[in-house]
Amino acid sequence: MQIDKPLIQKLEKLAKLDLLDSERTALLQDLNKILTMVEKLEELDTTGVEPLRYVIQEPNYFREDIVTSKTSQSDILKNAPNTDGEHFRVPKFVK
Repeated sequence: MQIDKPLIQKLEKLAKLDLLDSERTALLQDLNKILTMVEKLEELDTTGVEPLRYVIQEPNYFREDIVTSKTSQSDILKNAPNTDGEHFRVPKFVK
């Protein structure tokens, strides 16, 4: 497969881009290089090769979720522009 100027123009229109001629030429060359690389990869024999699910094979080390400081509800509501005393009040936005 080869990418040509009409395909670049179609992609430009679909992506709502306005490219310069120099940018179109550079994009054309880059996309053709990518396609050449993919075609080269398709030549590889991958029978018996397990699919890679994770790039890093090491386990995740999660830390304990420990609360270290706590802000009171009244302190938080002091910063709100509108409250009912216990909750934030916001304008209705569902029609």
